[in-house]
Amino acid sequence: MHISKKLGLFLGPILFFVVLNLPFEFVSAQGDAVIAVALWMVVWWITDAVSISVTALLPLILFPLLKIMPVADVGANYGSPIIFLFFGGFVMALALEKVNLHKRIALSIIKITGTTPNKVVLGFMIATAFLSMWISNTASTVVMLPIAMSVIGLLIDDKDGFTKSDQNFALCVMLGIAFSANAGGIATVIGTPPNSVMIGMLENEYNIQISFLKWMVVGVPFSTLMIAISYLVLVKWMFPNKQLKFNASKDIINSELAKLGPMSGKEKMVLVIFSITVFLWIFRTLINKIFPDLGLSDTIISMIAAVSLFAIPYNLKKGDFIIKWKDTSKLAWGILILFGGGLALAKGMSVSGIVDVVANAIAASEISILLTATLLIVLMLFMTELMSNVALIAVLAPVVAGIAIGLEIPILYLLIPVTMASSCAFMLPMATPPNAIVFASGYIKVHEMARVGIILNLISVALLVVLFQFVIPMLF
Repeated sequence: MHISKKLGLFLGPILFFVVLNLPFEFVSAQGDAVIAVALWMVVWWITDAVSISVTALLPLILFPLLKIMPVADVGANYGSPIIFLFFGGFVMALALEKVNLHKRIALSIIKITGTTPNKVVLGFMIATAFLSMWISNTASTVVMLPIAMSVIGLLIDDKDGFTKSDQNFALCVMLGIAFSANAGGIATVIGTPPNSVMIGMLENEYNIQISFLKWMVVGVPFSTLMIAISYLVLVKWMFPNKQLKFNASKDIINSELAKLGPMSGKEKMVLVIFSITVFLWIFRTLINKIFPDLGLSDTIISMIAAVSLFAIPYNLKKGDFIIKWKDTSKLAWGILILFGGGLALAKGMSVSGIVDVVANAIAASEISILLTATLLIVLMLFMTELMSNVALIAVLAPVVAGIAIGLEIPILYLLIPVTMASSCAFMLPMATPPNAIVFASGYIKVHEMARVGIILNLISVALLVVLFQFVIPMLF
């Protein structure tokens, strides 16, 4: 066991007991108890002393024992509608992966973009980003990596060996996949867990709802812009591959598509269910206007999709369904528990008055709103390089809400850019699973990722500040 894990394992509970037994109060007896629990959780999350999902279960034990909330109220957070929205999204992703439709979509996108080196990079980036909107960024990276390795393999085996231009191309493809997996997830509610944690907290605490479409109106343009900038920084500035020419990549894409064969009945069925679900998510508010008694929500649509994939038979005689329950062993159950823990922590901060204390302290100070927003975005973006972005949002989202209340601006104005910042980790291999996966390919050194990553991080900060100042006030 790593030394930092050992240290974290004991430091978490020690800090918890120290804060509980201080001779003075920070906030109130109840508020201090929540701070103590939050400290324990943060230490375990940062050091990864135990699984982050196990850490997320602490409020279920500690909040009732410390008289912060009864166990039924804490438990309700682990069954919040937003968790079932994500569960449905996970099941849909599972179906896409099981029938290999995600790979077919990715290959088709790369085929359309063209086969000159820069177009190949762009194809990989667009395909990865599109997949990341619907399936986990880890899964989308895992799908793209072997295809990318095959294309790079061609360059190593060609007449001139692995030249500087070849190396630059390999770097562009690998980093392009990681960066677009991170940025692509920002585009939709289910694309990346922090989006859901924030939206769940807004529904639970402030009764503010953001629909799937409303999020996409902000998320898709930001994602697209970030991917376009990442592409230009990689291929035009940092790692240009001017002399590179190869046509064989077209053959690889075609042969990979040929391996998949013609589209199977199951793929078509999943594609239909997937398309209908996305259509309903996008046009839900319009459908509810036409049929006012229907009351469709994003969670209901997500669960209809999940149940359909389990219940609509592909072959009734053989009892063949798209997904069987045993397939859910691959489902990211831990993330769902992590959501619950985050929402429980937010509720604890709210009921114990911590959010109010933060709000009042900010209201009493004379800090400029723009400076506060910029500092929060920078803090979130650079902290997410070092710890889980879901855990980070779970702890900081309620505090950011308190700051927004103190500044007397709508909560959404501040929370949306800060939440998006948590997915803009481009600098270090351990910051996100996609970064780690492409780093493990062996084509990237830490300093190369960090060099591009710091530029993209700073560009992200600038874009998010613009978003905060001009775009979000127009939309919300």
